[in-house]
Amino acid sequence: MVMATATAVSAIVPRNRGDNFIGCYHGKIGTIGLISQCNPQKKMMTPTLPLRRRLGLVLVAKALDSSQNSSSVSGIETVTDDDFTITKVSFGSIGLVVGCALLSYGFGAYFTVLPGSEWSALMLTYGFPLAIIGMALKYAELKPVTCTTYVNAQNLRETCATPILKQVRDDVIRYRYGDEQHLEEALKRIFQYGQGGGIPRRSAPTLTTIREEVTGNGKYCLVLVFEAKALELSDFEKRQAKFASFFGPGITSEIVKGVDDLYEVCLISNTTPQSN
Repeated sequence: MVMATATAVSAIVPRNRGDNFIGCYHGKIGTIGLISQCNPQKKMMTPTLPLRRRLGLVLVAKALDSSQNSSSVSGIETVTDDDFTITKVSFGSIGLVVGCALLSYGFGAYFTVLPGSEWSALMLTYGFPLAIIGMALKYAELKPVTCTTYVNAQNLRETCATPILKQVRDDVIRYRYGDEQHLEEALKRIFQYGQGGGIPRRSAPTLTTIREEVTGNGKYCLVLVFEAKALELSDFEKRQAKFASFFGPGITSEIVKGVDDLYEVCLISNTTPQSN
């Protein structure tokens, strides 16, 4: 029994450069092969492990590799954006709250429920239009998207990010009014809504989050994460050059398929710290 097990293990683990072990796992049970380049003149009966045990060895190796990669990625710290700017304030919420407060107090003072009856007319005069404007702004409001910034990417932003990449980041992390979605004009030109070779407007992708990171070769990268339930990866890949030209110059673009219906457009700056 011991000798048979040792022989089976030796059949899987290569002992020399002539033996190659090929194992692939593609989400589902994929192709697992064992290629042994031996002398064809030598005929030897070598017992092999069952497919389930060989699959287990491959899965264990993949699990160890993925755990090492996840631990290295999780080691990079993210930056919390605590800087206060006026663009991060919802004017619709301010107008609605102030207008409703003036209206409530004005009515209460007018009916002598609250003190200050002499100011009731003034509060009603200004409270009503403020509440209307606040409701209109709230209706047309487009909330900012979430931005995840890694520490090493923040250090490269000022020196390596192009002005257009900085502008794109600043535009999508603030409140906007009157736009149906973020980067609406850019997506309209890139995907050519309703035109020949384009896509229907109802199938347009939606920007959900953005991410600032550093590539493996040390370049600044702004990742735009889109949700597109009606599109395929090929719809993004054939417009990869358009993303680079629209958000350029000085960048290259890459398309990555995320989980479910998410697609990542990576805008990589060609400027490196050494060139500065």
